[in-house]
Order: sequence, then structure tokens, then C-alpha cells
Amino acid sequence: MPEQLWSILPVLLLILAAEFVNGWTDAPNSIATVVSTRVLSPQRAVIMATLLNTAGAFSGTAVAATIGKGIVDPAIINTTTVAAAMVGIVLWSSLAYYMGGLPTSESHALVAGLAGAGLATAGPSVLLWEGWRKVLIGLLFSTFLGFLGGLGIMLLLYRVFYRSRPGTVRILFGRLQVLSAAFMSFSHGSNDGQKFIGVFTLALVLGGILPEFQVPVWVILICAATMGIGTALGGWKIIRTMGIRLTKLEPIHGFSAETSAALVIEAASRFGIPLSTTHTIGTSIIGVGSIQRFSAVRWGVAGEIIMAWLLTFPVCGLIAYSVARIISYLS
Repeated sequence: MPEQLWSILPVLLLILAAEFVNGWTDAPNSIATVVSTRVLSPQRAVIMATLLNTAGAFSGTAVAATIGKGIVDPAIINTTTVAAAMVGIVLWSSLAYYMGGLPTSESHALVAGLAGAGLATAGPSVLLWEGWRKVLIGLLFSTFLGFLGGLGIMLLLYRVFYRSRPGTVRILFGRLQVLSAAFMSFSHGSNDGQKFIGVFTLALVLGGILPEFQVPVWVILICAATMGIGTALGGWKIIRTMGIRLTKLEPIHGFSAETSAALVIEAASRFGIPLSTTHTIGTSIIGVGSIQRFSAVRWGVAGEIIMAWLLTFPVCGLIAYSVARIISYLS
């Protein structure tokens, strides 16, 4: 192993720890609805999610490039910046998971962590507007398009199948939901799966292992496999929160929410826009649930989820900033 790689190995391991947490607390969102409607068993859903998340991660590197060289200026940060950001992600996401099974946005945790640690390392000039513009666009995509897409698809399906027997509809969409869940898992890999690939590649550039930002195949494999292991070993609290506690779902609802979220995420991935898959599937589920009746959504649970989302930016940014300052002081 080259000497440079040994020197940044702790940073790379922290990135993989954050990717594991991503699989543990974020990737389960992609299969929450298909498990809660009992279309797939948890074991089969996890296998499908693992394989298709990996395939999605290989579908492009536009999001990886945005995260790796578009959020903070790689020329004026160091590996301490990356390490501090990863500590913030792991601590906050694990806390939210254990305290209430709440899904957190690893996307927002990542950009907030990079920003906080970057500010501690190099000051305000470290932030790059082009990448942050895409983050803001992603926030609009995940919030509004997710909700409106879920609501719109559900309205269309109600109009098409309003005379059909409930049993027939359940059987039909029980089969179709397998496809929509697969699409959702693939889209998660194409966006969320790429983010930590981008950070891993950034660390290799900062450590002198790579001469320029170009994602190697072996980095995609390692990060995708780590995320898959995290999904397989955890995530059941998240599945329960998103698929059961938030609203009662039938296969037709799950199909609508997954299809809406996957379309939004996939469109964003093609333009290199990092967005929160947690937000997107969450708002899609709320849109689908609210079309039945307003009270079908458990708004107390929705409020807890939204609060976790709102806290992610300041908490992860503050943790990363503090860790970076402490490391700089001690070194």
C-alpha cells in the first residue's frame, strides 16, 4: 500500500462509516413502502435494494462530481475537512435513528458537514456557489415535486381504476409495485449512492493518490458494497416510520409514491443535482396519503420527521465545524 494511502486511511474509513450509516438509515426509504404493503418480504426487499442501489451507483458520476468538487473548493481544504464532515454525519444520523427511528437526509448532512468543516478550515471563501445552487434546486425538487408527483399520480390512478374491484386493484399493483420499488432503489443509488463516492474520490485527490478528480471503478464498488451492507444490517426502524407510522398504504399508494419519487430523483441525477431521497419519498408518501383524506396522514409523525430534517443542516454543520477546529488545534 502506498505511503500516501496509509496517511489518509483513517479518513477513508470515516467516509465508509458514513456510507454505512447512509445504507443503514437512508437507503431503507427506498424499500419502506414495498415492505409495509407486504408486497415483498424484508429479506427480498433488502436484496433487491442492495443490488439495484449498486447498479444505480454505476449509472453516472454527475452527482459525485458536484459533491466532490462543487460544494467546497478542493484547492483550499484538506483531509481534516472531509474527516470532520463524516464525524458529523455518523453522530447525527445514528442519534436520530436510535432516539426515534427518524429518517435523516444524508445528502443535507453531507453538504452541511462539508460546509461547516470547510468554514473552520479555510473561511467563507471555501463555499462554491455553483454546487450550492444545485443543492437548493434539489431541495425544491425533493419537497414540491415529490409531493405534487405523488398526489398527481394517485389522482390519475383513482380516475382510471375508480370502477375496478379493490381485490383486482390490489393484485395488479402488488405486481407493479415490485417494479416501482426496483426503480426507486436504482434511483437512490444513482443519486445518494454517488455522494459518498464523490467524497471518497475527493479524499484520494487531497491525499495525493489521484492526480485529478476522476472516479475509479474500485471506489464505486467499495462504496456501493458498504451501503448495501448497511441496508442489510439495519434500517427496520426507518421502514416502520416511513411505511407504517406515517400513513396506511396499499400497493396502489406505494406504487404512486415510489414512482413519483424515483422519477424526480432520476431526473435530478442526470443533471448532477444532489437531493435528499428521504425528503423525496417522504413528501411523495404524504402527497399520496393526503389524497385519500387529510387525516390519513399522521401529522404528528410527519412533524417529527420534518423537525429531524430541519435540524440536520445546523447540527451537522456545527459538529463538523467543531471537530475541524479541535483537530486543527491539536495538530
